[in-house]
Amino acid sequence: MSNKSGGRKPLVADRRYAKPAAAAPKARARKRAPRKKPRGLLRRVLGFFGSIIWWVISLLWRIGWRAGLAVGVFVALGVIYYASTLPPITELVDARTRGSVTLSDREGRVFAWRGDQFGGMITATTVSAHLRNAVVATEDKRFYRHLGISPRGVASAIRINLREGRGPLSGNGGSTITQQTAKLLCLGRPFDPTVWENETEYERDCRRTTLWRKVQEAVYSLAMEVRYSKDEILTIYLNRAYLGAGSRGFEAAANRYFGHGAAEVTPAEAAMLAGLLKAPSTLAPTNNLQRSRDRANLVVGLMEDQGYLSASAAAEAIANPAGLSAAAERRAGGYFADWVMDQGPDFFTRTTTEDVVIQTTLDQRMQTAAEDALAWVFENKVREGSEAQAAIVVMSADGAVRAMVGGRNTNGTGAFNRATQALRQTGSAFKPFVYATALEVGMIPTDIVQDTPLTIDVPGSGPWSPQNYDREFRGPVTLTEALAASLNIPAVRLSEDVGRENVRTVAQGFGIDSDLAAGPALALGASESTLVEMTGAYAGILNGGSAVAPYGLVSLRMAGDSEPLMTATGGIRERVIREEAARQLTWMMYQVVETGTGRRAAIDGWEIAGKTGTTQAARDAWFIGFSGDYVAGVWMGYDDNTPLTGVTGSGLPAEIWHETMTRVLTGLQPTALPMQRPVAPRTPETLVTEDMIDQLLLDLQNRAN
Repeated sequence: MSNKSGGRKPLVADRRYAKPAAAAPKARARKRAPRKKPRGLLRRVLGFFGSIIWWVISLLWRIGWRAGLAVGVFVALGVIYYASTLPPITELVDARTRGSVTLSDREGRVFAWRGDQFGGMITATTVSAHLRNAVVATEDKRFYRHLGISPRGVASAIRINLREGRGPLSGNGGSTITQQTAKLLCLGRPFDPTVWENETEYERDCRRTTLWRKVQEAVYSLAMEVRYSKDEILTIYLNRAYLGAGSRGFEAAANRYFGHGAAEVTPAEAAMLAGLLKAPSTLAPTNNLQRSRDRANLVVGLMEDQGYLSASAAAEAIANPAGLSAAAERRAGGYFADWVMDQGPDFFTRTTTEDVVIQTTLDQRMQTAAEDALAWVFENKVREGSEAQAAIVVMSADGAVRAMVGGRNTNGTGAFNRATQALRQTGSAFKPFVYATALEVGMIPTDIVQDTPLTIDVPGSGPWSPQNYDREFRGPVTLTEALAASLNIPAVRLSEDVGRENVRTVAQGFGIDSDLAAGPALALGASESTLVEMTGAYAGILNGGSAVAPYGLVSLRMAGDSEPLMTATGGIRERVIREEAARQLTWMMYQVVETGTGRRAAIDGWEIAGKTGTTQAARDAWFIGFSGDYVAGVWMGYDDNTPLTGVTGSGLPAEIWHETMTRVLTGLQPTALPMQRPVAPRTPETLVTEDMIDQLLLDLQNRAN
């Protein structure tokens, strides 16, 4: 048997398990692998951080969905709570704590409003479709599609605020109409006087924007969407929105600005009303009509872009912009309305919680006449840039005030009223009361008084020597001549002869309630008074010698009631001087206008009586006069008592009076003055004895008491 193995075929097992030498190349190849180690390390590093990130994300997810669920539950509970507390919309349309005052003129036409005017409930379906569309187009074009809040709108508002350098919640709010309504409702918190000092503070707090308030607002808005329909939410908004000039809701605003209801507004009017929502007081057409129209044009463009108006309708609205009603355009009686509000009790006027209607004595034609006259004189007769002021009062002989202008800003409301609040020295406008006293004790217009040098020893002040305006003396003059020329010395002589106390009694009897000077300068108007007081005192002369209390309030009633709660607060009072004396004084004052210092006040075809007045250093200039029907007073001066330059009562005040009364009397039949012309000078048989004077003085004192 052969022992050779060289020719033996390898066993299968041998082939399966190769010799180490044969596997060496592969082993050497594996030894080159360490060059790939960095990739494995990167994988391990990325995997490590990836696992951390994944762990954080997982953690956040586990926390987030739980927190989201908690927030969702919280919001849902808030929505359910608010929705359950929301009342019917009829209880939400008018929640004013302050009522309104509507003032009408002598003919019953509304001319002014005070307080918060509410025109009555309207609904989104009863107002003009143009108005509904204008509001939606301007304030919230997706109103009928969102659920009460608009994330897109909020994000856009934040972007705009940040871009303009404001805080994210300052400026644009991105609020939907629902959110704005929630804010108008103060998130359901009613006004509480123990928390807020007044309604203004309450509303300011309700408008305050904070992150937490925005969260509450969003929840409340969602609750409103659950509780009310879209039209009901819009109804609340249309009734609650403030639209300037004291108007609450679109019904009140439509009536105030256009003279008709919200159901009748045109596209142009709807655009103007909707445009006010951005800044009601600034954009109110009664403040600046052109600015309001410019804003309305933007709203018209939005309505066209959103398909609410055709191109032709939009063009027509822009070509024919909305205009104010006659009453709103005139805005007559601002000063007058403020004065009337003071004549009623505060709880029915300035602090009323009810809606009140006041009928007044105002004549809008005469009010316009006075305003136009004042504007014309200052435009044509007064130097440009002058800060001089003027005031006008027109009234009937019974004290019913027909027109009142309290300053050059004839649209003033809440402003200083120079006709009723300015106490100014009266100057020679006071002299008629000196002559009234003289006539009352028996003197007549043709009696003689001396215009000669006069010195009076005033206790505590020493000798006092009055001078005439021209520093000349005329010797003996009649009472009529002395009054017509406004001579000072005869007025002082008369006052001393009949007794200063008696002059004071007559003046106070006619309604001059201000403190009257104690010395002899009383006769020259050293005392102060208001224009309305002085005009009322002259009305007493016109009506035959009886005092009047100037008044503007005829009746006050609650809205909806027919019976007044109070009636006229003024009118004719007790007699001050005899009718004969008043008629004689009227004739003397007629001569002031015919031949004396008041000639510039004369009106062709009319008998006019009056008196000029200029105070020391020309700080005040007056003209007060009357026709057979109306008495009017004019004051002119500076608020800071700066002397007037080249102005006396016989100048610009008389011209303002002339321009006013020419307009007032236009179209009326001339009425004769109730005056008594003197027949002849005294004769020995007609001389007044001391006993007669004593008796007349006693009668005068008895009437005063």
